[in-house]
Amino acid sequence: MMKLIFSLLSITVFFSLNAQVNQRIYIGTYTNTGSKGIYFCESGNYDAILAAETSNPSYLAVSFDGKKVFAVNEDNDENGLGGSISSFKIDKVTGKLQLINKVSSAGNDPCYISIHPDKKWLAVGNYSSGTVSVFPVIGDSIGNLVDLVVHTGKSINKNRQASPHVHAAVFSPDGNFLYTPDLGTDKLFIYSFNKKTGNLTPAAMPFFQVKEGAGPRHFVFHPKKKLAYLIEELSGTVVVFDYHKATGALTEKQAISSVVAGFKGYAGSADIHISADGKYLYASNRGDANELAIFSIEKKSGMLKLVTHQSVMGKTPRNFGIDPSGKFLYVANQDSDEVVIFNRNKKTGILTDTGNRISVPRPVCLQWN
Repeated sequence: MMKLIFSLLSITVFFSLNAQVNQRIYIGTYTNTGSKGIYFCESGNYDAILAAETSNPSYLAVSFDGKKVFAVNEDNDENGLGGSISSFKIDKVTGKLQLINKVSSAGNDPCYISIHPDKKWLAVGNYSSGTVSVFPVIGDSIGNLVDLVVHTGKSINKNRQASPHVHAAVFSPDGNFLYTPDLGTDKLFIYSFNKKTGNLTPAAMPFFQVKEGAGPRHFVFHPKKKLAYLIEELSGTVVVFDYHKATGALTEKQAISSVVAGFKGYAGSADIHISADGKYLYASNRGDANELAIFSIEKKSGMLKLVTHQSVMGKTPRNFGIDPSGKFLYVANQDSDEVVIFNRNKKTGILTDTGNRISVPRPVCLQWN
């Protein structure tokens, strides 16, 4: 019996170690100052390897089967159609990416791409043109555009809100709705999504209006409850919502600052993520702060309570992510050209610097495979 137990433990350890060895992180970048495209590294190895040469892959999405990477190409032209999106096949042995196809994003400066839960559709947020586009996934390829929504309007910040700026396109967990935070109009738009055709129509509650000048940016659902959270770039505020699954409507229940009390600078809030157990929420502040705000999530209500702030040990934490084990949090510091890796205490949510870094030019997106 002891031999059997030992054998089983050995097998478990073997597969656990191999799972760690085979875990990869793909890194999207801006390519205007030294980067060549998408990079990757293996778990436990901090050397960035070029996976594919491509222009400004500032946001990535790994397919649910782990075989493909979809990337935006955050480019523009005077006609408002300069952006693209690309599909890549992952070589499971080498980690390199092979281009399958590339199509116009139907807008300028696409900055976000997401995969529908049924794996058949892609939604793209085009920042500068203020548009949302939908594409089918056909085999390994991206198909032709099936729908395009053009936002209109502006808000009070003349420098940042003179026109619409779509900053994300997030499907609801059941895929029935698409949420698009628009920094330029101070609205979080809500669309009903037709799973058969890929078409978008305004939901019964077509948008949630945030405070003027707030600048909604990224949006995330709670992994276990009917709750959602919005980070506002210009105000540095996190808004907590009850999510009404039947209609897609949102009801605000809390607004809490992500910056230190008395902070007078520019928050430049960017990204927001929740731990897989639903206990902690993290939000990144770029601007003058260069930190992560760490919140605990109240079990019943989903309300947030500030735990602490953590320096990101670099400049401009545009994007970050918790690794699949939940033990580490990686921060892409865009303007200090490295990814900083923190140990993450699952019980307290607190982060401590591991001292490990991934050196890569202009990192702006992290996705695991």
